[in-house]
Amino acid sequence: MPKGDFWNPEMELLDRGEIEALQMKRLREVLERCERSPFYREWFREAGFYPHKVCSLADLRSLPPMDKDTLRGGDPRRFLTVPLEDVVRLHSSSGTTGQATVVFHTARDIEAWTELVARCMYMTGVRRSDVFQNMMGYGLFTGGLGFHYAAERIGCLVIPAGSGNSRRQIQLMRDFGTTVIHVIPSYALYLLDVFRELGLDPKRDTALRIALIGAEPHTESLRLRLEESYGFKAYNSYGLSEMSGPGVAFECPFQEGMHVWEDSFILEVLDPDSLEPVPVGEEGELVFTSLHREGMPLLRYRTRDLAYVYPDTCRCGRSHRRISRIKGRTDDMFIVKGVNIFPMQVERVLLGILGVGSNYQIVLDTVGSRDEMRVLVEVSGDIWHGEVRELNRLRRRITEQLRREILVTPLVELVEPGTLPAGEGKAVRVVDKREHVREE
Repeated sequence: MPKGDFWNPEMELLDRGEIEALQMKRLREVLERCERSPFYREWFREAGFYPHKVCSLADLRSLPPMDKDTLRGGDPRRFLTVPLEDVVRLHSSSGTTGQATVVFHTARDIEAWTELVARCMYMTGVRRSDVFQNMMGYGLFTGGLGFHYAAERIGCLVIPAGSGNSRRQIQLMRDFGTTVIHVIPSYALYLLDVFRELGLDPKRDTALRIALIGAEPHTESLRLRLEESYGFKAYNSYGLSEMSGPGVAFECPFQEGMHVWEDSFILEVLDPDSLEPVPVGEEGELVFTSLHREGMPLLRYRTRDLAYVYPDTCRCGRSHRRISRIKGRTDDMFIVKGVNIFPMQVERVLLGILGVGSNYQIVLDTVGSRDEMRVLVEVSGDIWHGEVRELNRLRRRITEQLRREILVTPLVELVEPGTLPAGEGKAVRVVDKREHVREE
């Protein structure tokens, strides 16, 4: 039962030694289960990996990491460590970076996942007196159901609004006094335009106090813009369908990194090229091993997400390590004129400039034999309908600040508010039309 600021103080307040001892115990259990899986038996044999010889957490590194391609390499049922009749549900990834990956769950997996997400929500201040509006898609995507079940576990009144239908979302907030929302950050930004169209101010005309945001990387600038515009506190969340979904890591009220629940996951931060561990505080690729999954545990799963681990202990009292905001994905990075660029770098610049609207898109193309990078930027209505010299001044300012950040001078095009595609799903920030990329 909840106690004070902690949903599960027994797990949340473990010290480092207790966390690592529990991880070792659960690792032995999960390795034993994995030997029942056709995939893992072959994986272990090919790697020369002997589960019974694992005596420390570091011994797990003798097993090669897996990634999405590993999961896509055949029938996902070969990963199961229980009979298929013990499986009660499957979810899959969004497939935004390729073929979707399928993950199976037993009833115990769903129960454990619900508890983890409830722990996350409770940590941010969500209580049974709250009205929770879930603005994420339901179905194969894990985010909708993960937060829905957890909010009910806490005792909230849950509005399963799903995604899209923006005017209806706002009406629900106003009719039923929604206090907590779960939303994709780019959609929350877009929704501000709808509030303005309706002549409403979310600070004045709603009871919102907490937003749980995730499903796509976003910058601190975007979070601050949302908090200022809505008047709520926006808490960053991290999860992936391969690790059950949301609930892998979450911000506490201090908002200084996201706590990884290490009683359920082993976290590694590796150099994405050498796959060797990086020093604490240095950015690398997040790699996870699930410790509490019954039906389809995954070992050393490469997320492609880039972040670092904080070197200190959080002021909230939890010893579970914290990861930074996700900088981006190794497969999101693109190269222009020999420079590595992440979409998040562009977002960070744009959202810090007065007059920039709620949407942008990066278009990469081949002009002659050279790469061209265009950044389409929606601007506020006042500037768009104002004087041409103001538009030109804003365009020059954006171009110069982007050049300083990414070391490449893009072609900046200012467009009217509402021009760029916006929807309830993950924002498509990069459109790559380059000929050499298509040929690859």
